[in-house]
Amino acid sequence: MLEHGGRLRAAARRYGIPLSDWLDLSTGVNPEGWTVPAVPPEVWVRLPEEDDGLETAASAYYGCDSIFPVAGSQAAIQALPALLHAQRVGVIHPGYAEHAHAWRRAGYKVDGVAPETIARGPGSMPWDVLVAINPNNPTGHRFAPEVLLAWQERLAARGGCLVVDEAYMDPTPEFSLAAYCPRPGLIVLRSLGKFFGLAGIRVGFVLAEPELLERLAALLGPWTVTGPSRWVAREALADSPWQEAVRQRLPENARQLTDLLTAAGLKPAGGCALFQWCPGVKAARRQEALARQGILTRRFADPPGLRLGLPGSVSASERLATALLAK
Repeated sequence: MLEHGGRLRAAARRYGIPLSDWLDLSTGVNPEGWTVPAVPPEVWVRLPEEDDGLETAASAYYGCDSIFPVAGSQAAIQALPALLHAQRVGVIHPGYAEHAHAWRRAGYKVDGVAPETIARGPGSMPWDVLVAINPNNPTGHRFAPEVLLAWQERLAARGGCLVVDEAYMDPTPEFSLAAYCPRPGLIVLRSLGKFFGLAGIRVGFVLAEPELLERLAALLGPWTVTGPSRWVAREALADSPWQEAVRQRLPENARQLTDLLTAAGLKPAGGCALFQWCPGVKAARRQEALARQGILTRRFADPPGLRLGLPGSVSASERLATALLAK
């Protein structure tokens, strides 16, 4: 299995620091996420039902009626290679490594595609499927909708497909391609894990043409999302006041983190509302030094760099600042 952020228990064992004493900046999950109310008792004892209002709430939130819930966008990432036919696949690099891993595991030839190549728009291209992440993880590079739609049109014209992972898009919905779905050759993946701070409920959505969603449902089988998770997701998606308040707050939180890192000599070269990307910076040494002080970050090897999520409070920011300046 590929390495990911989180895994606090493993870090606690390795460094001998109690689990409760860690500051986890490794995931890019909103540290001030949506507060989950008490789940009604009957939700725990009934099988999940498709007419419980989740799809309706998701359609209203994303502005798309052709939508299918999955157990986090990771479930869709693993399933798509079995549903799409391609000779050659382009996957953004650097990017969330599970995309390329899933296609290679299914036997496809995968080319890494630089964000700059995607940003220039489609020229002559060898790919039948192109996978983009917008905003990109870990660099934060964000593509204009018209650029990605140009790729979608070119790929669809040759029977291909553009897959766009929008796991970090919620703070900036005006850049999303969700409202353009369904259309031929376009698949959009969304998740409640990051913006809503609900990584533990494992809920995501696939937005695509109905025929593809039908095949995805048949492949995954019944009850792809648990009943309690469906209930929580529905309530969170319907909470518009909370969503708007968070969209107002996150840019300032991101600016504060940028200033903090810059003052410590880690000037970010990319990022988004939920994380900052610091390339180079002797990433392995920095990650180790912070871990020894109970601060978990996400290190990438290719290209080398650190991704740091939002601290979430004044005290957490002060702790990070002190740790970065420690010798």
